Amino acid sequence: MIDLILKKGKERSLLRRHPWVFDTAVQRLTGKAASGETVRVVSHDGRFLAWAAFSPVSTLRARCWSFDETEVIDDAWFAKKIHDAVAAREPLRERSNALRLIFGEADGLPGLIVDQYADCVVTQFQSAGVEAHRELIADLLMKETGCRTIFDRSDAATRKREGLEMRSELLRGEEPPEAIEAVEDGVRYGVDVRIGHKTGFYVDQRESRLTAQKVAEEFRRVHGRGMRALNCFCYTGGFSLALLKGGAAEVVSVDSSQDALDMAKANAERNGFEANRAKFVCEDVFTYLRKLRDAGETFDLVILDPPKFASNHHQVDRAARAYKDINLNGLRLLTPGGQLFTFSCSGAISVELFQKIVAGAVFDAHVNAWAVGRFGGGADHPLLMTYPEGEYLKGLHLLVRP
Repeated sequence: MIDLILKKGKERSLLRRHPWVFDTAVQRLTGKAASGETVRVVSHDGRFLAWAAFSPVSTLRARCWSFDETEVIDDAWFAKKIHDAVAAREPLRERSNALRLIFGEADGLPGLIVDQYADCVVTQFQSAGVEAHRELIADLLMKETGCRTIFDRSDAATRKREGLEMRSELLRGEEPPEAIEAVEDGVRYGVDVRIGHKTGFYVDQRESRLTAQKVAEEFRRVHGRGMRALNCFCYTGGFSLALLKGGAAEVVSVDSSQDALDMAKANAERNGFEANRAKFVCEDVFTYLRKLRDAGETFDLVILDPPKFASNHHQVDRAARAYKDINLNGLRLLTPGGQLFTFSCSGAISVELFQKIVAGAVFDAHVNAWAVGRFGGGADHPLLMTYPEGEYLKGLHLLVRP
């Protein structure tokens, strides 16, 4: 077994069971390890710290499989990890057939993302360690899920940082249809696993979409009418459909991708929602928010769910300005008593920083607002308490007060 020896003092994070080893923490390797090979991570004085997958080119030089020296990282170990992860999501199947089955480090499988839509499983192998066990993992997923298809969407930029080629292809079973129907809390969504964002759909927003549906229902009960809502960066209409299901009178959905809007419109039709309740606008959101403001338009609810503005800490300042911009203009469009759902999926933007950015927008918009709720990834996106980086999705539910 090859040892990855750390510099003096660099063992502290592993002693707290954080699963990453950066290249700057490494003193030396006792042999030559292949990409994805399991190595023994030890302190400068030879104490065992973890079993980890080695990556020779990434700044994340190793990702930890286990902190238990007695464990053996073999086929049986992977089988148990995958079985336990899939079993933990079973209670959610009562609400949806769109689930995250494996969430990387949180499930002890760093760099592995697995989502399921009906009988199709979609994988993302984002690290050298899981890539080295790709075929085994595919076989185990077929066995655990009984799915008909595994489609691999290993086409994220993280692959390049691991020295891996991008890949998007059928991994097991039958070719997936152009649109797979996912059902979530009574709403039907078409999912394109071949070219859609991430693995085809934002399963991490399940709880937020249900909240949107309930907010629309409550608004109708209290006001005797359906709300008027604006869904920015709508993608294929997730929040829009939830609002329409809840009884919204009109939902304006905005995105810069016509293909995404076409799917959103098809999804509205899939659910039988009246065409006059759903408006779809293909335009840059930053520009469109200003147009709405200048035209004096108002909404009872505005949703801001943008793509990742910051991929790393070098982009945080620019991202902060972008978040401030959309939140400021979104707040200016709200009616008295209006509500704002605002999100960030940028891991480089902390929960504290995001709240500070939104607070600045509230101040500059000259409104008084309460944060009446917070959003996160849901039960199939658990936060491993020793790995705070896993909390990439964060959101606030604001209520504008008199």
